[in-house]
Amino acid sequence: MLLTHAFVLAGLALSSSAAPVEERQTQCSAYTLINTRGTGESQGESSGFRTVNSQVRSQVSGGSVYNTVYPASFSQNSASGTRDIVNRVGIILRSNPNACIILEGYSQGAAATVDAMSELTGASYDAVKGVLLFGNPKHKSGLACNVDQNGGTTTLNVNGISASRYSAGIPANWVAKTLDVCNYGDGVCDTTHGRGINAEHLEYPRSTSIQRLSTNYIVGRLRGTA
Repeated sequence: MLLTHAFVLAGLALSSSAAPVEERQTQCSAYTLINTRGTGESQGESSGFRTVNSQVRSQVSGGSVYNTVYPASFSQNSASGTRDIVNRVGIILRSNPNACIILEGYSQGAAATVDAMSELTGASYDAVKGVLLFGNPKHKSGLACNVDQNGGTTTLNVNGISASRYSAGIPANWVAKTLDVCNYGDGVCDTTHGRGINAEHLEYPRSTSIQRLSTNYIVGRLRGTA
């Protein structure tokens, strides 16, 4: 899943599959945005999340950004990214057991984030208050967390290029606190209407609606209002 830009997202969607009920969390006083970039982006904050992260931190105090360390290479081997996400969550909680965490991932970074979910259990699971994914190659049809670029349902029932009946995808207990944004026609997450790395796959950073929805979603998760 190529990627030189990144993406941002928004609102909640309805689905034919039921999502687990989740307890409303209290507002976070300290939090970390763990940002996992896409293929080809230089080590650092993904271009797709810079604006939304800046907006979130201006609205909710106590925030910091951690940029997942991994190659983000064209080999699409994101295993080291998954390990770094899991390790970083542990480091954060050892320093502050009450810290809140938001996971963000674009394209290959979204795949690495999805793979980390099943390894984040107990206190680590509880600490993650929300997950934001863009152009997710493991996007699976019918999940309640699936939204399009407007927070709607046009990509509710599509599959990504790495999704199959045999792939785990987003675990059921994570669906209620995940927003899996797939731009209609993005060939990485929407193989029904698009093919491969196309303009739709690179649209996330430039979309005003996605930026606004993304900010609102994360702020709501941190404040315990969403």
